[in-house]
Amino acid sequence: MSAPTTERPRTRVPAQRPTTGARPPRVVQGRVAAPANHAGGRGRMVFLTVAIVTVLAVFAVKLVWIQVLHGPAIAADARDSRLIPVSLLGARGQITDVNGVALATSVERYTVSVNQLQVGDFMGTKDVPKGAEGVAQLLAPMLDMSAPEVGGMLVGTKGYKVLKKGVLPAVVREIRNLKLPGIGIEKVADRVYPNGALAGNVIGFVNSAGAGLEGLEASLDDELKGTPGKEVYEGGAGGQPIPGGYSQDTPAKQGSSVRLTLDSDIQYKAEAALAEAIHKTGAASGTVVVQEVGSSAILALADSNTRDPNKPGASDGSLAASVSNVFEPGSTGKVITMAAALENKLVTPTSEFKVPYSYTTSNGQTFHDSHEHATLKLTTTGVLAQSSNSGTVMIGQDLTTDQRYAYLKRFGFGTRTGIELPGESPGLFSDPDGRSKYAVLFGQAVAVNALQATQVFATIANHGVHVQPHIIAGWTAPDGTYTPARTADSTRVVSAKTADTVLSMMESVVDDGTGSNASIPGYRVAGKTGTAQNWIKGKQGITASFIGVVPADDPKIVVSVILHNPKSSVYGGDVAAPVFKEVAAYTLGELGVAPSGSKAKLYPTTW
Repeated sequence: MSAPTTERPRTRVPAQRPTTGARPPRVVQGRVAAPANHAGGRGRMVFLTVAIVTVLAVFAVKLVWIQVLHGPAIAADARDSRLIPVSLLGARGQITDVNGVALATSVERYTVSVNQLQVGDFMGTKDVPKGAEGVAQLLAPMLDMSAPEVGGMLVGTKGYKVLKKGVLPAVVREIRNLKLPGIGIEKVADRVYPNGALAGNVIGFVNSAGAGLEGLEASLDDELKGTPGKEVYEGGAGGQPIPGGYSQDTPAKQGSSVRLTLDSDIQYKAEAALAEAIHKTGAASGTVVVQEVGSSAILALADSNTRDPNKPGASDGSLAASVSNVFEPGSTGKVITMAAALENKLVTPTSEFKVPYSYTTSNGQTFHDSHEHATLKLTTTGVLAQSSNSGTVMIGQDLTTDQRYAYLKRFGFGTRTGIELPGESPGLFSDPDGRSKYAVLFGQAVAVNALQATQVFATIANHGVHVQPHIIAGWTAPDGTYTPARTADSTRVVSAKTADTVLSMMESVVDDGTGSNASIPGYRVAGKTGTAQNWIKGKQGITASFIGVVPADDPKIVVSVILHNPKSSVYGGDVAAPVFKEVAAYTLGELGVAPSGSKAKLYPTTW
């Protein structure tokens, strides 16, 4: 029987009347739910809205700051990081001979370098190892080097190291096609001398940076050198130009080219004849000068032991010893004494003298001739033809001391000629003491360079007018405009009558005197031999020379041959005159000079 159920009395909730405007409470599972917090929800919504607006405002301000205020600067910085500068070389001007033959020119060459830090990025191929070993294997045959040699240069921590200079453009194109990491290529203008050592004493050479170091390359450097340019372009990751990207360039300017008065063929002949003479005579050194009468343009300036400008460090040859080294002119200086005596009317070409082997002056100084002889009955012309020291002192002693030195200076001794070569010596004078004031009459106690000695004869051949010697014919600007060099300065030294008389007297030197080995068939030759003591590198020796003018009836060229310390003979007529003959005959042919049209009317040499 079941227990009785006890029921709990239910409590009745009295009905409530809803408040006006209020929503009745919700009943959840028999309970009355709490009313919703509408105020909190709205707060969160406001907060989120404000936060979003603030962030967007910040972004907007930042965007305005980047794009409007600093946009151009940022863009410029980004562009600048992509800019690649490339130097553009201004080619050095040429040096050519009078006919336009290039003696010095610049050619396109390249320097191949390596960034050792990047070589390891080379991935190699099926047949080529990766890294430095593979790069060396590919580069070596192109650079004409061994793989181990190149490989050793590729390994290290240097950002820049030169592998090889002077690489040809065709080789560079092949290297570029390989696209090897770390391998750099720079364009350079390499200086080359197509004729090797020809005129190397005059031209000089440039240093590794392309600047003139010696010779004309140095003295004319400001005119010859070009002005570098620059190109800047916007490049991609591989360095390639970005199409339509930024690009700007400053063009390079080529240097001016100089045309010399030298004739390369005559220069070659002079150098070859000089080299052969030194070989035959055993001379230590020498010089040959070929100069045009009237203009004083130098057609050849040959010095022994010339340095090859392509290999300046491979020889110890001198540069333009013809203008930098000095020596006593010896008997070639007697021409000045004869001109001074004639100009001052102390003698005529036929004045008579009894010339002893030795002669003592009023102050007790004794001078003698090169060969012992009995007293000779010589004219003024005969004294010159026989190159008598005693006779020359007898003639010149009537000139005052001031007159003797004044004429030496008027003919250019003691003063630079002004030729456009560096390092020219002005020469030396001894003090005019009791002996020197007489010794200068026959070319001693005074020192000159080869060009100064040659200039004396050029002045006589030019009817007594001295014209400054020069070696520059003119300049060609980068635009091709040629400008001749200015006309050389000229000065009258002696009268035309005096000069022409001395020139005629010098014909007797070749026809009936010490210079017979200088005669050239078909041409009248006037000249003078010379032998004098010298001091070269602290040692005493002998300088033998011959300087001549041809054709004597219509002078075109002066050729001087000077040999220092010849061993076969010390006399200029024996060792130097034959060289004059060879060089002068060749030059006459090159210039197309016709043979003499008349025979010489010589002054008597004896009485």
